Amino acid sequence: MIALEPPIGVGLSEFSGYDREQAARFAAAWLPAWTGNDPRRLASFYTHDTLYSDPHLPAGIRGREALTDYLRRLLARYPDWVWTQTASTPMANGFVNFWVAEVPGGASCLTLAGVCLVELRDGLISSNRVFFDRSRC
Repeated sequence: MIALEPPIGVGLSEFSGYDREQAARFAAAWLPAWTGNDPRRLASFYTHDTLYSDPHLPAGIRGREALTDYLRRLLARYPDWVWTQTASTPMANGFVNFWVAEVPGGASCLTLAGVCLVELRDGLISSNRVFFDRSRC
């Protein structure tokens, strides 16, 4: 068995990601803000210079103001969806958030499972890259 060394200048003591408990606490405050059609409340979790991307915005958008505009349209379309963290994994400066979203749609409900990379700075999200499968069976 070969022991792998971290790259020069990178030590384990430099890791600054959120552990599972910290990620769960953050998600318990942040994910409910995705429900209820309050884009300003949700945008308040993001830095002024945030980067946000999802499958509909693969190139992403920058800045809280642009994010608020996007969220205004998105949350108006899905005001009753509910997001739940199912797991997390620490990563540098944040965490990988595994989630499930229940999206009501008339007589049915769509369940989406996905993951997002959440980078934080000063307790706010500086980058949120969201991934999920948009195909339907």
